[in-house]
Amino acid sequence: MTDWTRIVECVPNFSEGRRPEVVARLVAEIESVAGAVVLDTHSDADHNRSVITFVAEPEAAVAAAVRVAALACELIDLREHAGAHPRVGALDVLPFVPVRGVNLADCVQFAHEAGKRIARELDVPVYFYEAAALRPDRVNLEDVRRKGFEQLRAEIGVNPERAPDVGTARVHESAGACIVGARPFLIAYNVNLNTQDVSIARRIARVVRGRDGGLRYLKALGFALPERGLTQVSMNLVRFEQTALHHAFEAVRREAARWGVNVIGSEIVGLIPQAALDRSAEYFLQLENFTPELVLENRIAEAVSRRRKAESSRQKAEGGRQLRTDERPSATISNQSLMINEQAPTTIQPSLDSTDLPTAFSGGGAAAAQAGVLAAALGEMVARLLARKSSGAETAQEAGETLQTLASLREQLAEAVDEDAAAFARVLDARRLPRARDDERRARAHAIEEALKGAAIVPLEVASLAVQACELLETLAELGDAAWLSDAATGAQLALAAVTAARYNVLVNTAEIEDEEFTAEHRARADDLRERAREIATRVEEMLLDSIR
Repeated sequence: MTDWTRIVECVPNFSEGRRPEVVARLVAEIESVAGAVVLDTHSDADHNRSVITFVAEPEAAVAAAVRVAALACELIDLREHAGAHPRVGALDVLPFVPVRGVNLADCVQFAHEAGKRIARELDVPVYFYEAAALRPDRVNLEDVRRKGFEQLRAEIGVNPERAPDVGTARVHESAGACIVGARPFLIAYNVNLNTQDVSIARRIARVVRGRDGGLRYLKALGFALPERGLTQVSMNLVRFEQTALHHAFEAVRREAARWGVNVIGSEIVGLIPQAALDRSAEYFLQLENFTPELVLENRIAEAVSRRRKAESSRQKAEGGRQLRTDERPSATISNQSLMINEQAPTTIQPSLDSTDLPTAFSGGGAAAAQAGVLAAALGEMVARLLARKSSGAETAQEAGETLQTLASLREQLAEAVDEDAAAFARVLDARRLPRARDDERRARAHAIEEALKGAAIVPLEVASLAVQACELLETLAELGDAAWLSDAATGAQLALAAVTAARYNVLVNTAEIEDEEFTAEHRARADDLRERAREIATRVEEMLLDSIR
C-alpha cells in the first residue's frame, strides 16, 4: 500500500484541448498506475492544450508519466494540430516537482529516468530543461521550444544545436518531441482582456515579464482567444513567494488601462498552494474559476483520503484489516514542504569590487545606477554572512544563490554607469548636428529622437535591475538574523532611490520624444517599477522596525 511519505507532483502538458474523450483517456491511463492520483485537469480549446496534475510516489510517478506519454503518441497527431500555444510534442512538457520527502535533486533523477525511457521505448526525442537541463542554453523552456514543432522537424537532424539530449535526432512522425524537466512549484495564471487585438496582449506580456525588464520570476506570452472574442496574457510565476499573484495581476491591469483595455477576469491553470492565496485576496484577483478545490493542499488531502478508502475497502474485501482513522498519515502539506531541500554551496565566490563614488557623474542616470550598485553590494555582504553562518542547509543554499545573482546585478549596474554617460553623449552629439537646410533639420530631428530613446532605455534598465536587487534584499531580510536587517533595509532604500532617480531620467528623456507609444510605454513601465520598489522597501523597513520595538 502507498504510504505517501514521499510525494512528487507531475504536470504533463498535452497538445490536445478540444477532444474531451481523449483527455479522459489520458487521465484514466495515469490513474491505472497504482499510487498515482490525478488532482486536476485543465483544458483550453483556443490553446488546444490540456494540463493534467497528478501526484504519486517517485516510482509510480515515473511509471505513470511514461505510460501516458505512450498513449499520447497514439492519440495525438501534431501534423493535424492547430492552437495558440507553442508546442513541439504530443506530450509537450513533463515537469517533476518536489512536494514531500523529496528535493529538487531527486526530481532531476526522476526526470532523467522518465526521459530516457520515453526516448528508448517510444522513439520520441527528449530535451531536458530547468534543473534537469544538461546544457545551459536549455534551462529555459521557451529556449527549447522556440519556433515550434514544424521548425524542430526541419532542423533536428541537420543543426547540432537542435539535437536532442537523449534519443534519435529526428522527431516522432506524429508525436514530435518531449521536453522533460524538474522544477520548483510554479503557478500558471492567465489574465483575460476585453480586446480582440492580440498585439496589445503581446505588448503587455513583453512589458510585465522579467526577461524584458518587468516583474522578476514572471514569464508571460500574449494569445488570442477567438472562441471567446478575447485576448489573454498567459503567465507563469516561477517563484510566487517573490512575485505574487496580485503583483502580476496589477502589472497587467495597469498596462492594459494604458491601452484603453479592461481586465475582465483571470484564471488559475492547475493547482495553487495555500501560501500563494495567503498573499492575494480572492476578490482582488477577480478569479473566474476559484473554488477551495483549486488549492493544492486541499486537493491532495481529498485525493489521498479517497485513494486510502478505496485501498482499505479492497484490503477488507480480500480479508485484510480495515485501517483505523488514526493510522492514516496526514495529507496536510506545510508551506515548508514545497521548499527545495538541497545542500548549500561549499564556497562563496565573488568578492566585492570597490563601490567608491566617482568624482563626477554624467548626470542623474549614472547616479541612479551607482545607487543600485551600492544596494546590490550591501545585499552581497548580507548574503555572504548568511551563507557562511547559517546552521540550516536550505537557508545557506538560498543565500548562496542570492549572492551570485546580486553579484551579476551589481556588475550590470556598474556597466550602466558608463552606458548612461555614453547615451547622454549621443544626445549632445545629435543636438550639435547642422540644421541650416531642411534635410539637415530632418536628419538632426531624427538623430535627436533616436538618441533620446536610447537615453530613456538605459535608466529604465537600471530601474529594472534595481528592483531585482530590492527583491533579493527582501529575501535576505526574511532569511537573516535581526542584526543584519538594518543592512538589508538600507540596501532596499538605496534600490528605491535608484529606481526613483532612474524614473526621473525616463520622464525627462521622453518629454521631447514624438513617438507617443514609446513614451507612454516607457513611462508606464517606470511607474510600475517605482511602485514595486516602494512596496518592497516599505516591507523591509517594517521588518526592521518590528525587530527593534
